Amino acid sequence: MKEIELLTRFAHNFLDSKILADCYQSSEKAYNTLLSKKGAGSDYLGWIDLPTQIKKEDIQRIQSIAERIQKNSEYLVVIGIGGSYLGARAVIEALSNPFDQYKANKTKIIYAGHQLDPDYHNSILDFLKDKDFSVNVISKSGTTTEPAVAFRLLIDLLEKKYGKDGTKQRVFATTDSAKGALKKFSDEYGFETFVIPDDVGGRYSVLTPVGLLPIAVAGVDIGLLVEGSVTMRDQLLNEKNPKENLATRYAAFRNAIYQSGKKVEILVNYNPAFHYFSEWWKQLYGESEGKGKKGIFPASVDLTTDLHSMGQYIQDGERMLFETVVTFSQPNKDIVLDERDGDLDGLNYLKGKNLSWVGSKATLGTLVAHTDGGVPCLELVVPRLDPINLGKLIYFFEFACGVSGYMLGVNPFDQPGVEDYKNNMFALLGKKGYESKKAEIEKKLV
Repeated sequence: MKEIELLTRFAHNFLDSKILADCYQSSEKAYNTLLSKKGAGSDYLGWIDLPTQIKKEDIQRIQSIAERIQKNSEYLVVIGIGGSYLGARAVIEALSNPFDQYKANKTKIIYAGHQLDPDYHNSILDFLKDKDFSVNVISKSGTTTEPAVAFRLLIDLLEKKYGKDGTKQRVFATTDSAKGALKKFSDEYGFETFVIPDDVGGRYSVLTPVGLLPIAVAGVDIGLLVEGSVTMRDQLLNEKNPKENLATRYAAFRNAIYQSGKKVEILVNYNPAFHYFSEWWKQLYGESEGKGKKGIFPASVDLTTDLHSMGQYIQDGERMLFETVVTFSQPNKDIVLDERDGDLDGLNYLKGKNLSWVGSKATLGTLVAHTDGGVPCLELVVPRLDPINLGKLIYFFEFACGVSGYMLGVNPFDQPGVEDYKNNMFALLGKKGYESKKAEIEKKLV
């Protein structure tokens, strides 16, 4: 099977060879720190070995619950925020036919708990009141405001529709193994529960039940997803040469580009199904590296669509950008362009060409234009968009993120800035125990 490749032909000319050599050395050191499990945040490195620890019976249990949900629910509402839903959504939207939502016999996944907008919540409650639905609520603590509010609203609706016994059969909680508000609620109510491992942080949790249950309900083969992650883990752990290891190579190049003055990395894709994978990637890298007043800012664009909006800035705006372009070598199903009499649309010169071939020329033309415009471009070439390769990509980006974070000198596995906003919000909402914090904030508002 062809492997994922990292091409650097459109980045070398922007880099000082000594800086790149130093970054390779730094990436090797960071790689060893990560695997030694002695670096900052070492309590949250369970994701490194996670793929090999997922047992056959774990997959079978998740698939069994998924089949139960599929039989009795038109919709599964996934309640979570950040890593508690982005990983699942990334995989589901990448591997699902976007028009399946119009099929009556397929369970659709919808999302709640990722914001606090009353219009959205009113809309989802109104939509679900005459639908058969189940809920997968995902929270380690159960006290994060956004998912907690959504869960309260939706469990009220469930109880009105199905009663307490019926609700018990339609709520699936993914939470801590022993403590927290959601764990206590689940035990008292009798919900089916899944465990978020203590040593796996939210943005690294897509290959735990956090991601695997909703992904399975959507009809994706989670066994193949895990298989892909195991394959990538083996590759990254067995290759010790930083110039040959896919993760250390990516980390070295992106940090060398950063040191050259490019502060924003744009993840570029040419497949609309990949949009939410980019959203997951932005959280992974933004939350992991953005600390100590440093770090590469992660952004994304969907091309060729955004060439007609953001393309102008990328081509000719401030030169603070670089790109990592994700392409898929083969579509799952191609289209051949036929000839038309009269050639009124002027496209007969493309007769007999595959649409994937046309797209590849658009990609190459854009790469040349952007590098000519002063934008370094890395290319991540993936054989096909399928469960195995997506499992590989997930693990690759997670591993490379850990390496890159250590290269920057930050803890890639905490999120102190996120905790600051949460504490401020709890104080302003009047939550017990935050009285002094509230007084502190109110002084700043005068």
